[in-house]
Amino acid sequence: MGRFYLTTAIDYVNSRPHLGTAYEKIAADVIARYKRLAGFDTHFVMGNDEHSQNVYRKARELGEDPLAYCDRMAQEFLDVWQRMNISFDDFIRTSEPRHRAGVQELVRHMTAAGDIYEGHYEGWYCVSCEAFKQEKDVVDGLCPIHRTRPDWIREKNFFFRLSRYGAPLLTHFADHPEFLVPDVRRNEILRLLETGLDDISVSRAGQAWGIPMPQDPSSVIYVWVDALINYITAVGFGTDESLTARWWPADLHVIGKDITRFHAVIWPAMLISAGLPLPRQIFGHGWVHYRGEKMSKSLGTTVEPLDALERFGADPLRLYLVKEISFGSDGDFTWERYEDRYNVDLANNLGNLVSRVAAMAEKYRGGHLRPSAAGPGRLAALAGDALRVYEREMEAFALEGGVAAAFRIVDAANEFIAETEPWALARDPAKSERLSQVLFDVAEAVRVSAILLLPVIPASAPELLRRMGERTAPGDLRLGDAGWRNAGERTIQNGDALWPRFAGAASASVNVGSQDPSDKASKKRSVNVTADQFNNAGPAAAHDAPPSGSAPAPAPEPSAASIASQIGIDDFMKVDLRVARLLTAEKVPNSRKLVKLSVDLGTEQRTLVAGIAEAYEAEALVGRTIVMVFNLKPAKLMGIESNGMVLAASPDGGKPALVGFDQEVPPGTRVR
Repeated sequence: MGRFYLTTAIDYVNSRPHLGTAYEKIAADVIARYKRLAGFDTHFVMGNDEHSQNVYRKARELGEDPLAYCDRMAQEFLDVWQRMNISFDDFIRTSEPRHRAGVQELVRHMTAAGDIYEGHYEGWYCVSCEAFKQEKDVVDGLCPIHRTRPDWIREKNFFFRLSRYGAPLLTHFADHPEFLVPDVRRNEILRLLETGLDDISVSRAGQAWGIPMPQDPSSVIYVWVDALINYITAVGFGTDESLTARWWPADLHVIGKDITRFHAVIWPAMLISAGLPLPRQIFGHGWVHYRGEKMSKSLGTTVEPLDALERFGADPLRLYLVKEISFGSDGDFTWERYEDRYNVDLANNLGNLVSRVAAMAEKYRGGHLRPSAAGPGRLAALAGDALRVYEREMEAFALEGGVAAAFRIVDAANEFIAETEPWALARDPAKSERLSQVLFDVAEAVRVSAILLLPVIPASAPELLRRMGERTAPGDLRLGDAGWRNAGERTIQNGDALWPRFAGAASASVNVGSQDPSDKASKKRSVNVTADQFNNAGPAAAHDAPPSGSAPAPAPEPSAASIASQIGIDDFMKVDLRVARLLTAEKVPNSRKLVKLSVDLGTEQRTLVAGIAEAYEAEALVGRTIVMVFNLKPAKLMGIESNGMVLAASPDGGKPALVGFDQEVPPGTRVR
């Protein structure tokens, strides 16, 4: 078994974590959980950076002792991380004795190497960053990150001969191209190294809150030097040699892109000076924006993680951040998008699939599934391909690609149900074996996808596995267990919806469809959702109809009048036709013809009502790709607001047949 040591940046405790901070911890946790799933002995470390002068000032503002304030804030941070299911193995605080001992030991190593000397610093210092700024780092006189004016300071300091390590670092980057990823971060640092490095201050004078310099207790070690060393003090440097030998060097530092210089230049130079191995890899992730603005407490553009947790719980938030943001790039959070993706990905897609599988297993096989002698269908091969993609993407830390691979199985299972129509198989005793295999296959597809999603939704995936009859404890499962199984009997468990649909989404569901003419409570006949009526009557006329119960009039023969009313291309283009994928379907109570549908349009989810119940069983519709009129004026049908129309053909007034495609077309595609 290999080992994997993973860290995140430690956090200032002058304020509570915002969602951008949480994103880093969630992404790192997904990596740690994946590595455990892949069989690695994994050590995952997080922590708090407590020797910041901002922290000291905050404590004094509140009338608290700095250490007592840090104790209180540490518990607040831990509460957030625990509620988010962050599975760290150690949580280090820079005020701990083990950290103090290790920091001073490493500074002694650097001093012995001749790399620490006394001098004076004069220049810019950003209080919010707690970082010294060179002239080229200041934009229009302001810190580019916090948009505040840095202070000009002059003080006696101890310096680190960073200038000595430009060439060794360039050599290391050349020999280890994987050292800093993604490439955009690597290229930034290479350009910096190629321009040459200046010596940097490693101490602050006249301050008591911090770790004293070993050679001058009247000075404290500069907070960034102190903080960087946590990665090695957390595994015993200066206090436990055997622990250090086991875990150092780190396999991965996960950090924000704004602190790449500290981690990819200063930190490795310090380690080289001290004669210690360098971490194997540093990953500089992007920022989470809120409506396009960087999340920052000083800028007032933050989202509280606990607010997001209160909306749906930890797993939906984790899934949203990992699935929607390409790891390494900037991403954006809006409440509207978050609510939409909850409904589409969880309530209507994965959650609905689990409910359908359990309901059909219970209805047709009493909850007990066995494969048939014929062997599995196409889902087995697709799941095998998805597993290989998943492993490749996760190993490359392309977390969004790993999640997409797992959801590829989910999507395929929904499509497989629509294709095989288990409800139709159940009506034919001669197809009993086929039905058994179909049900077994879709249950197995859910089981495989749930294993792959264990790192992302660690609270929900175990429940998915339990419902699909997986008997191995989730913590004992390994990636090899996601291989397709086509043997034995499994007992499927039914239950309440894991993710009830959120009806109060800011991007409200819009409905489209028709009203059943047999419904006596209605004063309007339904929009008879057929392409031929739409073409003959036009969208406005679709809401006008003869009295309830009257038979549809036969389609007239073409006439000079109808030819004269032909429309031009400009008029046709006013009708917005879109591709949609059916996520759920249920008959409307007290109606013979109406079906309530929820559809995925790629960027949003809508609810439609269509008069197709006599032609299609509700279960058979899920997973199908259809065409809908996207911009039809809303109408109220059976108490459901409707907007638009599903396109279907009704030859000679017969049962409608949905318009579809002979190949896969992404939801939301415009039909022209």
